[in-house]
Amino acid sequence: MAQRLGSEERSRSGQDAAAVKPGPVLVERVWLVISLVMATACVAQAFGRFTWGVALPGARDDLLDGSNTMAGLLGTLNVAAYLTGTFAVSWMASRVTLVGLVRIGMVLSTSALGLAAIAPNGPVLAAALTLMGLGGALIWIPSPAIAARTLPPHRAGMAVGLVGSGIGIGVVFSGQLARYLGQRSDGGQFWQTLYRIEFVIAVVVLIGTFVLLRSRGDRPSATGGFGGMGALKTVPGWIPVTAAYATFGFAYILVIGFLVARLEDDSGFSPDQAAIMFSILGAATVLGGLTLGSLSDRIGRRVTLTAAFVLFGACALLALTGTQPWVAIAAFGAGLMFAGLPVLIIAHIVDHTTADTYGPAFSAATLAFGVTQMISPQIGGLLADHFGSFTWVFVLSAGVSLVGAAFASRIENVG
Repeated sequence: MAQRLGSEERSRSGQDAAAVKPGPVLVERVWLVISLVMATACVAQAFGRFTWGVALPGARDDLLDGSNTMAGLLGTLNVAAYLTGTFAVSWMASRVTLVGLVRIGMVLSTSALGLAAIAPNGPVLAAALTLMGLGGALIWIPSPAIAARTLPPHRAGMAVGLVGSGIGIGVVFSGQLARYLGQRSDGGQFWQTLYRIEFVIAVVVLIGTFVLLRSRGDRPSATGGFGGMGALKTVPGWIPVTAAYATFGFAYILVIGFLVARLEDDSGFSPDQAAIMFSILGAATVLGGLTLGSLSDRIGRRVTLTAAFVLFGACALLALTGTQPWVAIAAFGAGLMFAGLPVLIIAHIVDHTTADTYGPAFSAATLAFGVTQMISPQIGGLLADHFGSFTWVFVLSAGVSLVGAAFASRIENVG
């Protein structure tokens, strides 16, 4: 994809773009765009989805009568809305530019963060999380393509990794801020203060998308097939790739979404200690995409993806020890794999699609991912309430990760 995007740029100028050295202003503009795309991904995923992991214990006790099942249901609403947003992207992609999709998603996500910041009860919080999921899909799906076309072709993989790093930075920020607010809380709803601060940041990013982010007018082809399946089927190994993405969607959320609750409820960690572990996980996500993406360039996507699934499952089991330093190692490892796994899958799709087919193809793959995300939090919450602990939630995540490794090992023709 990156090479094709580069050839399109050369055809516009009538000369080899590699022969033209970008000036300082252009370089600054490129990195401004990359930084802004990273920020939108942060709002979409770190704020709109993964902040719920650190907010869950407080919101559960304040608004949901302490029910893990209800907390899992709200998480399910978030990912169900993400799935709906994926369908919306596959329909809108031929009608709205990639930047236009990001702008719409930012409006939805920013509004949702503001609503969560003032939610007086469970239904209002549920509505906020639903909007976050919808907006998150509209932001996240176009983001890797926008980043990949901004940097030179040979750096397209790095661009995808940088977008993932934006999410990691946001996860670290959320975890540390939750820890800070929790230490200074007198028992009030400090998790809503967390959402208020994130809302202010999202407003700034929203303004930036309208003022600084420019559309280049490229729209994915309307011939991608229903839901983008036609485009996805052109990707070599599309069945195991899609299946692996689906297993990742189920497995990761059981760990990321319930880690804090597991450590507090089952392992006796204080909220402060649990927040530190979540921050360690977030710090690892800053490195995960770039690390695994670069590694896969050298040894291949299939080998890297298979190993990453195995390691993620191992980290889920290691977290069950409930003792240090194993929990910290598990959190760091899970963060690396959590960030790297989707980057590897996206990179494979980028490798084998054009600017016209990337959007529909990735949307179609994300549908399977979205379905498993939708059912995973509810199953996790039910298991936790039934057994009185989160042990079997993490065991289930590890088992599904091994299934993902089996699918990943079947991927062929991966660079």
